[in-house]
Amino acid sequence: MITGRLGYNSANDRYGLLVSDLWEHDGFHCGEGMEVMIDGKWQKTRMEMGIDRQWYLVGTPYYGNLEYVRARI
Repeated sequence: MITGRLGYNSANDRYGLLVSDLWEHDGFHCGEGMEVMIDGKWQKTRMEMGIDRQWYLVGTPYYGNLEYVRARI
């Protein structure tokens, strides 16, 4: 698995996975899966966009600004 942090990619208006400030995955699409760190444990989730056009991670507290969320694919 590749571990990094989520970052907003303004080139494609999506959140992607950054490793050492380099794009490992330049933009997640709706429904695309990953794992995120919540309270010291990895939790499976997927990227979605709400009706208000805000990105969020299903089944997690992460909604809107996803910058710096620790994630892996």
